[in-house]
Amino acid sequence: MAAPMRTLCSSVLRLSSRQFSTTWGVQAGEKWRKEHGLARSGTEYGPLTDLPDWSFADGRPAPPLKGQLRRKQEREVLARRIVMLSSEVDKGMEAWSEKLEAAKRLEEHKKSLLLKAKGKLLMKKKI
Repeated sequence: MAAPMRTLCSSVLRLSSRQFSTTWGVQAGEKWRKEHGLARSGTEYGPLTDLPDWSFADGRPAPPLKGQLRRKQEREVLARRIVMLSSEVDKGMEAWSEKLEAAKRLEEHKKSLLLKAKGKLLMKKKI
């Protein structure tokens, strides 16, 4: 039943003189929000999505909604991943600096094994 309706709708749209846009309505203002450091859409984060919709009359907070719990869990997972990746970068930087130090020590060791100047050549270097 759904397939004949879909073909009927698409054929009507093809024959109509009006243009039909299939772009997102949510994209409106997305570029401006990104340029100003805001979320892509108004529903990603902020007080309207993060705070509860209601509270009890005596002031107790409402239980968190499923979407709020999901967003909280996603943020926790993201925070854990950031910490893990940051520690990996720190370990990599330490290993890199140790590698540079080892290369420097090896170069100094090779220089110490070279033959030393003697006699008149040694006197020239000191002057």
